[in-house]
Amino acid sequence: MILQTPSSPVRAGARDWLGLAVLMLPVLLVSIDNTVLSFALPWIALDLKPSAAMQLWIVDVYPLVLAGLLVTMGNLGDRWGRRRLLLVGATGFAVVSVLAAFSVSAEMLLVARLLMGVFGAAIMPCTLSLIRGMFEDREQRRLAIAIWATGFGFGGAVGPIVGGLLLEVAPWGSVFLIAVPILVPLLALAPFVIRESRDPDPGPIDLPSIGLSMLALAPIVFAIKHVATEGVDLLTLGAAVLGVVAGVLFVRRLLRQRNPLLDVRLFAVPAFTGSVLVNLMSVVSLVGLLYFLSQHLQLVVGLGPLEASLVLVPGAALMMVAGLVVVRLVRRIRPAVLMASGLLLSGAAYLTIALAGASASVLLLGTAFAALSVGVGLAETLSNDIIIASVPPAKAGAASAVSETAYELGAVLGTSVMGGVLAAAYRAHLVIPSGVSDEAASAARETLAGALDAGAALPDAVGSALVDSARHAFDSGVVLTSFTGAALMVVAAVVALATVGRSRA
Repeated sequence: MILQTPSSPVRAGARDWLGLAVLMLPVLLVSIDNTVLSFALPWIALDLKPSAAMQLWIVDVYPLVLAGLLVTMGNLGDRWGRRRLLLVGATGFAVVSVLAAFSVSAEMLLVARLLMGVFGAAIMPCTLSLIRGMFEDREQRRLAIAIWATGFGFGGAVGPIVGGLLLEVAPWGSVFLIAVPILVPLLALAPFVIRESRDPDPGPIDLPSIGLSMLALAPIVFAIKHVATEGVDLLTLGAAVLGVVAGVLFVRRLLRQRNPLLDVRLFAVPAFTGSVLVNLMSVVSLVGLLYFLSQHLQLVVGLGPLEASLVLVPGAALMMVAGLVVVRLVRRIRPAVLMASGLLLSGAAYLTIALAGASASVLLLGTAFAALSVGVGLAETLSNDIIIASVPPAKAGAASAVSETAYELGAVLGTSVMGGVLAAAYRAHLVIPSGVSDEAASAARETLAGALDAGAALPDAVGSALVDSARHAFDSGVVLTSFTGAALMVVAAVVALATVGRSRA
């Protein structure tokens, strides 16, 4: 009999690997839900007729609520039981997904998306923190986290594909009903193959810190979102100031505690902070590209949902491959070099789209998405590994919450900032032909889908002129947004090299 020592951690067995497979179900679902609306947006815009601001809110409220609640939910899972919280979150998520599927107004869909964010926040910190406890051996854990990160990235990339397939045969509400068949196996199998875990020394419940954490994140994300749609005004400044003040008070309170809600001292470690930032910027690049690429393929190129989704299939597959291959590469190449290489590859993809402009072919767009997906797959796997390995297993929920807060904040910024740049450029370049009514002109200025809908109701000559102008304006916005994405990826690569440095994670 071989005794295990501190230097010889217990290796995971078949039950743990099966448990990992079950944990991938909610990971795929929540990440799919971040991007599945990309292909459904044109149909929602035509059916529910939301304004441009409402359309962005429908997309953004889900990751916004997740970002605000993840730290709190991660701490609750550490205290109450991560598996238990996972099952509660999964049940609630399935119920409100059905509510979203049968929404009859933009406001109803917005509320349903908000509730999905609440229950999604209960799911996500539990998945990564349960993995931290199931896989004590570093090599096994790195592979498990690679699979987790790959599933997260793959879900984000495959969301539009799933949406495209469903929209080809069913109404737009069907994109939300996928939650039911995914979560039922989780609820049935999780109690048998996933070990319960919690923090043995959670400390007292810190309600003021919980309140400050939400008061810090939500207003700042709202301010960014508001700037993207309405510009800088008193509401923007007020929200930003409230978030910053709450953030400062939150950090000061945590620094005075022995067992805080979140150990903010981790951010003094350059590799940890750099990995969080890389995580965030990688997701911004992925979600930002999906936001405009899905609309371009359908509304500008004229592809159907299924055809457009197939353009993204190679990228989704390569993202999964890249996340797994990097586990072997990191044994020979420093994490910082691999992360920076992946981020620069993603930047090159954006630059290719920007330089091609309106002449970009479907093949070029699909290739660019594939290149960006490989880069994101590399960066996401390594950044998550560094983040989760920085803390002891008992605090895995809090560290997982930091990683996933960066992911959800990146999803918000991907649509808010990149979508805001796109919307501003679209409005600036849109020329309304003479003969267009004020009502039609207002709809055309809101979204490209609104312009196409308005153009279809106008006389042929005027309608065609409006549609052509709207498509050219949208392409101008794509170019500017792509240059922004390329610059962001260069910044992310510099951050990776400067913070992770010569570390071997």
